[in-house]
Amino acid sequence: MDSKGRVVIKLGGSLITDKSKSKTINMSAIDKVCKVILKIQNEGYNLVIVHGAGSYGHILAKEMNIADGIDRNNEHAQRNAVKKIRKDMLELNSHVIESLENLNLRVAVHPPSKWAKGIGMNFKGDITIFEKESNRVIPVCFGDVVDREDEFEFGILSGDDLMYRLSVEIPDVKYTIFLLGDVGGVMDQPPTNPDAKILEIWSKNKFVKTKHNSDIDVTGGIDLKLDRAARISKHVSEVWFLDGRNPNRIIELINDGDTIGTKIIA
Repeated sequence: MDSKGRVVIKLGGSLITDKSKSKTINMSAIDKVCKVILKIQNEGYNLVIVHGAGSYGHILAKEMNIADGIDRNNEHAQRNAVKKIRKDMLELNSHVIESLENLNLRVAVHPPSKWAKGIGMNFKGDITIFEKESNRVIPVCFGDVVDREDEFEFGILSGDDLMYRLSVEIPDVKYTIFLLGDVGGVMDQPPTNPDAKILEIWSKNKFVKTKHNSDIDVTGGIDLKLDRAARISKHVSEVWFLDGRNPNRIIELINDGDTIGTKIIA
């Protein structure tokens, strides 16, 4: 079957885990999304999957200030934390892979700590490994603690920065989808406000009040996602924030050209 192009999907950490409770998986949410991934592949698209860290990475990373790099006064504890976070991320990833393989989907895992160095959009690493996977094999990666080639020694490579590079540098990406765990799209005000509504379209010149939960998240939260999504939209025509609890909206988008959610434009 000739491919219709690629779909790059981010499974947010708040979707696949309970971010407030250490290492708490949401397997039913993962299974729902993976069933839709199977449908997308059956529609004739190739896929690339990125997932967040959620409660498998953010809580310990925040506690040990991993995002800020090495602290010589707490070096030993930090290095142990880095090892644990990487181990925990592989454990979380194994749940995602198990769900995909239970549907007879073929996957290839690329942990960033094995191939990427540095943080932010300009991290170093061979993105072509995702392009070179054989047809119908789904490459999977995730936000991770990676080594840095400077005095900081290590830092956190966000899944949103991975989404940017994968969407922009891999050819023939038709859709980039960010699946959220607790809202239906970009809201016009913090979602805790009962009057909050989903914006059908968001661009960088549209100001919205966001609430970044810096007590938990260590990579920039919704603001980083919006920035990276806007940058992606300069290269990919269909960039969306959708409700991961209703992943069939991806199928609606592909088949009908529209769905409930927020389209991101530059």
